[in-house]
Amino acid sequence: MGLRQKLFWIAVLYFAEGLPFGLVYDVWPVYFRTHGVSLTAIGLMSLLSLPWTLKLLWAPAVDRWGTRQHWIVGALVMLGACSLLLPFLDPGTPNAPLWGCLLLFTLASATQDVAIDAYAVDLALPGEEGAINGVRVTAARLALLLGGGGTITLAGFWGFPPLFIATGLLFLFLAGLAWQSPRVILAKGRSRASLAPVFRWLARPAMLPILSFTLLFKLGDSTLGRMVKPFWVDRGYTLAEIGLVSVTLGTVLTILGALAGGWFVSRFGIFSGLLWLGLGQMVSNLGYVAVAVLPLPRESIYLASALESFTQGLGTAAFLSFLMAQCEKQHAATQYALLSATFALSRDLVGAFSGLGVDRLGYGAYFALTTALAVPGLLLLWPLRKVLTPQTSPSASNP
Repeated sequence: MGLRQKLFWIAVLYFAEGLPFGLVYDVWPVYFRTHGVSLTAIGLMSLLSLPWTLKLLWAPAVDRWGTRQHWIVGALVMLGACSLLLPFLDPGTPNAPLWGCLLLFTLASATQDVAIDAYAVDLALPGEEGAINGVRVTAARLALLLGGGGTITLAGFWGFPPLFIATGLLFLFLAGLAWQSPRVILAKGRSRASLAPVFRWLARPAMLPILSFTLLFKLGDSTLGRMVKPFWVDRGYTLAEIGLVSVTLGTVLTILGALAGGWFVSRFGIFSGLLWLGLGQMVSNLGYVAVAVLPLPRESIYLASALESFTQGLGTAAFLSFLMAQCEKQHAATQYALLSATFALSRDLVGAFSGLGVDRLGYGAYFALTTALAVPGLLLLWPLRKVLTPQTSPSASNP
């Protein structure tokens, strides 16, 4: 199979992988809030993201049984079925059938992620990784924009039910397309790396502050993000405004922030990136505090959203650089998965209480609390300074 053919299938499959994220993280909070669902219930929906965090638990089954296509197609059919069912479930009163449908959706999405990522690894030959990674990120981001901002914007004209049905049919179309993807013959008897080095890595004294920092650095950003879309709804902004400004423009600014953050880290090092970009990420939460408590012009939320999205990208670039720097090359896949799962677990569990926080405190006080939640992670930078200083980039020391 030539590289061009590989890139076509990577684009198709990573579009399918990115589409559910936009629906879960951007569309669902808006959809349910516009139907009067309580903020507490919307916050609890954060727990529906746990399959993406815990997918390592059933990833070995994807490797052991069936082909990649069996898993990918099965997952896409389930995603399609859940999307087609969703308009027929009452969104105003979340009950067991509705929660079950949403959970099946995220379980199917997490499972297809495992199979698609494995298929990408199967396809890639030495020297092709750069092209494949470039296409996979681009396709996933386009799907995120379409599934998130595009769906919310169009819902302002057509309503959500027709779009959920269209999305369900799109998943089924992608399932049929994915079944046509070329099978890759894998070598039998591949040896598995020993986990002993990973356990030694975890047993290092430095791991306690590293894991603590991993849990806490994005906490303020994550807890704010869960309640941003409901805040827009409750302040009376249209679906078109939410889709275009908060989601679509926000995603573009997050990408630009990540690119700028990557440059900053390569120029000044990981410690400086985490400190200064982390401070920017924290301070940006105050924009939403100001919008919530001060009599500002209606359009001021646009600036708060743009600032929060851009600094989120800045902080994420520094944080991902930190995670990568903690991993040993020969065991990077397992170690990086453990660190990223640690971060995601804290994000999902704390996010489950975000709606309860707004219900008890109000938006202004809750957004101020999210700003304060960013402080412990920044304070943990000092115990980590000895770990991070040797990893400062050469360009930082030799301008």
